[in-house]
Formats: sequence, C-alpha cells, structure tokens
Amino acid sequence: MNINSKIYVAGHNGMVGSAIIRQLKKEGYTNIVVRSSSELDLKNQKAVNDFFIEEHPEYVFLAAAKVGGIGANIENPAIFLYDNLMINSNVIHAAYQSKVKKLLFLGSSCIYPRLSSQPMKEDYLLDGKLEPTNEGYALGKIIGIKLCEYYQKQYGCNFTSAMPPNLYGENDNFSPEHSHVIAALIRKFHEGKVQKSKEVIIWGTGSAKREFLYVDDAAEACLFLMKNYNTSDHINIGSGEDISIYDLAIVIKDVVGYEGEIVKDTSKPDGMPRKLMDNSRIASLGWNHKISLKEGIRKTYKFFLETYN
Repeated sequence: MNINSKIYVAGHNGMVGSAIIRQLKKEGYTNIVVRSSSELDLKNQKAVNDFFIEEHPEYVFLAAAKVGGIGANIENPAIFLYDNLMINSNVIHAAYQSKVKKLLFLGSSCIYPRLSSQPMKEDYLLDGKLEPTNEGYALGKIIGIKLCEYYQKQYGCNFTSAMPPNLYGENDNFSPEHSHVIAALIRKFHEGKVQKSKEVIIWGTGSAKREFLYVDDAAEACLFLMKNYNTSDHINIGSGEDISIYDLAIVIKDVVGYEGEIVKDTSKPDGMPRKLMDNSRIASLGWNHKISLKEGIRKTYKFFLETYN
C-alpha cells in the first residue's frame, strides 16, 4: 500500500472506522473513499457492486457492522445475524469482483467458544459452542472470516481478518440501550455523579473477565496488518490483559469521580465467563498496544464530556 493508493474504509462513521481514518491521515494517506450508510446501504448487493465499479478501491478496511451491547444482542439476534451476513458477504464479494489488492476484515473476540481455553488462540475458532447472548453477531463475524479465507483459497484474493477484543474510545456509542460495557459504565457513573445518586447498578455478578483495547491502538494494528500480514489465517489483536467487570467498574468510578456505591444486579446475565486472547502471533510480527486501560478510559471520558455535555 503506497501513499497514493485508493483506500475504502467501510464504516468510517463508526468508532473503529473513524479511528482507522485518523490513523491513515496520521501516516500521510489522503486518497480515502468513504460513504455514509445513508449514501450506501451495504446490505444492498446491487448498491455495493455499483459502488465498487464506480470507485474501484485498491485497498479495503471492512469495519462496518451492526454492533451493540449484551442487551441489544439478546433482544435482536436475527437483526445482528442478518445485517452482518449481508454487509460482509456483499463487500467481500464485490472486492473480489473488482480485483481489490487487499481487504482487511474486522471481526471480534466473541467468535471463540463460550468455554474456550484461555488465552484464546486463533486455532480455537469453531472448537465449541458460542456464547448464547451474542451468538447471532458472532456467527455473522465467523462467516466474514471464512469468506476471506475461502476467497483467498479459491481465487487467490489477499483477504485477511483481524480479531480485536472489546474496543472502546472516541466515537463510542454511549446509548443506555445499545452501548458496550465501558461506554455504558462511563455514562452510568457520570449520571450518578451529576445526580448525586447513592448507587450505580452494574449487570451480572461482576466476575466475568474481559480484555479491552483502546480504539486508536486497534486502528494502528489494522494498518500494521494491511502492510505486513498476507495470509488468510485470522489474527488476534489485543492488549493481552483482562480485568473483571467489577474491577473495571471501580476503575471507571475512580476516573469519573463518582462517590457512591457499586451494586450488582445478579438477575442480569454475565455473558461469556472470560475472553482473553492470545496475542503472541501479532507480537511476533512486531506490534504491541501502547495505551493502558486507565489512560484509555480517561481519554474516553474526556470525549464523552466534550460530546454529550
């Protein structure tokens, strides 16, 4: 990928896509093609095909997805599966038809089995049953991984996939109904602080453990892989560290400055007991994350205050 290559970032308005745009510009890439969802519905095969014929991008970052937290996934499994199946199938097939030089697909750590051995190696894909609370989303991502793998196997396409852990940061979704855990807790603790409430409720037992990666680190990893990784095997990109949801809540409480109590609602699901990925493969290639969890949460809270207040 040279500095003048035409690069399409699918999902550029989302948290990951916008971070990839920032990283591309930081590294001097300017020939970037984007379309908002109102301009291009990636679930529409003809519209996607027409776009690729018109623009003919050389490189594609497929960061577009239907995303949401545990509550949204439980309530809308069909939508999460259908939307992601259509987005991934349409973009990957159109990239093949238009002879894109390279495509990088963004997956998720939820592709791994619910009771997977820890840390989760790339080889553990399809090694057991998925976590029921986000199975629809996970299946959509698994199909994207396999499409990249099979299009390289059958057609010789340079299509590959990167698996991030839970991402957070600038342009995250702080909606009470649809946000992921860090954004949801930032909002809860901030509102608790403003309203001087005595307690903030978190879902589940708080014992589930998660790995988190600040979105700008994820974007840097994506560019690193686009330039340095050329196999169809999907690859983990993470921090190599995890934390319980309860301990995470304590960190966020401290950053926000909330002084009340944390109460666990054990009637709510925990989701997968633990999700820690083995990041040794990408580390062996020379990439490691830079932003610590507490620093990333500070940056995210600053963004929240600047954007929502």
